[in-house]
Amino acid sequence: MTTATTFAIRPATPADVAHIHAMIVELAVFEKLEHLVVATEALLHEGLFGARPACEAVIGEADGEVVCFALFFHNFSTFLTKKGLYLEDLYVRQAHRGKGYGSRMLRHLARLAVERQCGRFEWSVLDWNTPAIDFYKAMGAEILPDWRTCRVTGPSLAALAGD
Repeated sequence: MTTATTFAIRPATPADVAHIHAMIVELAVFEKLEHLVVATEALLHEGLFGARPACEAVIGEADGEVVCFALFFHNFSTFLTKKGLYLEDLYVRQAHRGKGYGSRMLRHLARLAVERQCGRFEWSVLDWNTPAIDFYKAMGAEILPDWRTCRVTGPSLAALAGD
């Protein structure tokens, strides 16, 4: 059995889009939400590297193999009057879990938030994902019980946008 001897985190490049897209699909399957995935490599490339990038990503590699990614963007807190760093997705491939890669990715992003003078670092977690909740708590995250995510998509978004 071979054990990874090196783990490195680096900014994603256009060459990583296929890896990121594949892991997004894996994540959706894990979360039983694959029916919601409309992402394509082309759309992901545009979001990450287009004329007006909407987000950023970092890649985690073990012995040169892409094993995880984190996709994030900046939001803004009116109460703090500072930008924040919002983690949209962090995914470690199944075969590479339990090796500390997820915690290293979170620490990397926390350092990035501090370097960029962000007032906070946030993300969401599904309420049934107890292993992730326990992991995040162990990393020092506070799970906010009083807040619920509100989302408007598809026809409901079009209706809301209408006159």
